[in-house]
Amino acid sequence: MMTIGRRRLFVGGGAAFVLVAGAVSYIVWDRLAIASQRRATLELGAALYQSTCASCHGARLEGQPDWQRRRADGRLPAPPHDESGHTWHHSNEILFNLTKFGPQNYTSADYQSDMPGFAGVLSDEEIVAVLEYIKSTWSEETRRRQASRK
Repeated sequence: MMTIGRRRLFVGGGAAFVLVAGAVSYIVWDRLAIASQRRATLELGAALYQSTCASCHGARLEGQPDWQRRRADGRLPAPPHDESGHTWHHSNEILFNLTKFGPQNYTSADYQSDMPGFAGVLSDEEIVAVLEYIKSTWSEETRRRQASRK
């Protein structure tokens, strides 16, 4: 027969176990949910990149040949979005705004570019997904350096 003290200890220990198990389950579940959401974002970003960006910036983010030399019409070819390009030199805010509104917001009024703004074509969430996909192809060091851009 269990004494009252032992019963309290048993019930208290069981309750503590349930609380700890619940907390661990919540943390694990939360991390799985975050990982699942990240995978979904990257999959969406990859699909949108292929359908809206790859025709100019390349299916493998390689950009157009001689992307740093102006063409005869004065425009620059599409740069790569891999680590060989300059995309990672820009802050998240600038990358988002360049994608949404086009480069004209960051250049002089007479700057000519083939890069359109995607406002009205892609939602803000879709633009973020594309940028997250691009960044996911970079090394950890490049992602860290880009994240520090202001």
